[in-house]
Amino acid sequence: QVQLVESGGGLVQAGGSLRLSCAASGRIFSNYAMGWFRQAPGKEREFVAGISRRDDTTSYADSVKDRFTISRDYAKNTVYLQMDSLKPEDTAVYRCAANPRTYSVRYEVDYWGQGTQVTVSS
Repeated sequence: QVQLVESGGGLVQAGGSLRLSCAASGRIFSNYAMGWFRQAPGKEREFVAGISRRDDTTSYADSVKDRFTISRDYAKNTVYLQMDSLKPEDTAVYRCAANPRTYSVRYEVDYWGQGTQVTVSS
């Protein structure tokens, strides 16, 4: 029913910035919990940032707090992840996630994007 398509990944030097986008199709996600996860080679998938469906409360992993910002544009059916002060350890495949039923994607994910590669060089 819902498709999530990420874009905005790429190669950036440490200290640089990128903005990831996740465009949703199939249904409007105005009442969806949305968020971002990432997975680096040899590592488990980890939660990065989320924005709730009920009140747009944001949450972040400790490793990205004060560097990343999640937001969404309801009119464009798009959620963003602004990434500043990037570090080599941020290198990973970033995937968008959505859930129309729960408060946060930290609890459950119904839909996943295909992922976009972010590479941060030292």
